[in-house]
Amino acid sequence: MTVAEAVGRVLADLGADHVFGVVGSGNFHVTNALVAAGARYVAARHEGGAATMADAYARTGGGLGVLSVHQGCGLTNAMTGIAEAAKSGTPLLVLAGEATSPRSNFAVDQCALAAAVGAVPLRVRAASAHRDAAHAVRLARENRAVLLNLPLDVQGEPATDVLPPAPPAPPAPPPDVAQLAALLAAARRPVFVAGRGARHAGPALAALGARCGALLATSAVAHGLFRDDPWSLGISGGFATPLAAELIAAADLVVAWGCALTGWTTRHGTLIGPDARVAQVDVDPAAIGGHRPVDGGVVGDVRAVAEALADVVEPAPGYRSAEVAARIAGAGRWRDVPFADESDGRRIDPRALSVRLDDLLPARRVVGVDSGNFMGYPSAYLSVPDERGFCFTQAFQSVGLGLATTIGAALARPDHLPVAALGDGGALMGVAELETVVRLGLPMVVVVYNDAAYGAEVHHFGPAGHPLDAVRFPDTDFAALGRGFGCAGLTVRRAEDLAGLADWLAGPRDRPLVVDAKVTGRRGAWWLEEAFRGH
Repeated sequence: MTVAEAVGRVLADLGADHVFGVVGSGNFHVTNALVAAGARYVAARHEGGAATMADAYARTGGGLGVLSVHQGCGLTNAMTGIAEAAKSGTPLLVLAGEATSPRSNFAVDQCALAAAVGAVPLRVRAASAHRDAAHAVRLARENRAVLLNLPLDVQGEPATDVLPPAPPAPPAPPPDVAQLAALLAAARRPVFVAGRGARHAGPALAALGARCGALLATSAVAHGLFRDDPWSLGISGGFATPLAAELIAAADLVVAWGCALTGWTTRHGTLIGPDARVAQVDVDPAAIGGHRPVDGGVVGDVRAVAEALADVVEPAPGYRSAEVAARIAGAGRWRDVPFADESDGRRIDPRALSVRLDDLLPARRVVGVDSGNFMGYPSAYLSVPDERGFCFTQAFQSVGLGLATTIGAALARPDHLPVAALGDGGALMGVAELETVVRLGLPMVVVVYNDAAYGAEVHHFGPAGHPLDAVRFPDTDFAALGRGFGCAGLTVRRAEDLAGLADWLAGPRDRPLVVDAKVTGRRGAWWLEEAFRGH
């Protein structure tokens, strides 16, 4: 068995069931080895798209994301997606051929590239190929992005080692919850904010919240975790409803569960009252207090900590009163908040568009969202069935990842309708992957919130009188672009035009649908002013 064959076999044996990539000479053999061992290969049209697909597949399916790229330029093309995965703590394993001659056109310092964006660089050797591959998988499963370099002159050599059995995992020590239990016992208005690290612990957190009377919220990436709980406030941070912002800011205890409490989740700290106490639970000791001081921290698995607390915390009403319940029932969702519809017949208000989309799209959906001024509308107005129904690749704040995000999420959840929500700028950046959507036969709805501009920059710089020629563009006909790739196309200027979406949903869904929604651009999204405080 060659080194390339050994790496492919080990990865497949350890659970790599999908591999995303663009194949060149340097990753041809390892990709074929993965396929021969049982993995499905998903060909993207650009390595950046492939990286994001692998990231989203891992986030949505809960497994290992695997990316396969050519040496040099294949890796550099993928770097934005790898940076996003590294910043998000996604278990992503990148396989890259590596040029070993300094005179090769493909020669770059691939280890330095990986380290620069927060990924862990490794290199396979013939004498330890099986062990090197298994080590790379173990590191990636610790919620890291890992680059396994495959030197070109090593891949064809015999893999001479044998993979030893994995040692048993040491038992986890019981978490010390006494300090957090005391904080909960003293709280009268506790709020839980669950993040990425709590997505596996929804029932345990809901049960603990019921016991101590906590209201429940999530960061954006954990949207949907408390979908059916009547005490859920939805997303905390810039996308929070006015009611959620009010109730979180009035909390006397905020507990972050697998959540970093970044400026995005706390509105740069303004959602945490000046007298509120703050606690944090995370498996990573470095995360405790990483963004703001805390009054109590517990290092441990969120679910284990929540279950341990449920055994020692006395029942209390906490924040849960009949008045609060009534307010959440009446104004707990953005679509319950009245707004003046600014649709004018030529362009549709993005709020009106999003409400109507939420009504029409089936409940079993998986929503991927790109970056830009528009992104709060699908994130806040489109409901999702659970925490795996929403994929938000925003840790690096890159525009253009949304379509690839939704492809990866769709493959992880084939029983849900995939919905890609894009701005016009991001849609054009990632448009090549429409061919991938068609080729894979995904019944995807691609909604382009099209204001013919980089809307965030328009609303950031426009009020100060700066020229905006660099961030405004001629209108693009995305419905026609979609038809060119083999999709159905629909142009929406009024709510009534969405009848075409209803017809597509009622039909065979035998090809994707691109919805070119010509949205109003008179004002920036409500979350934008808050967001730009961090710039």
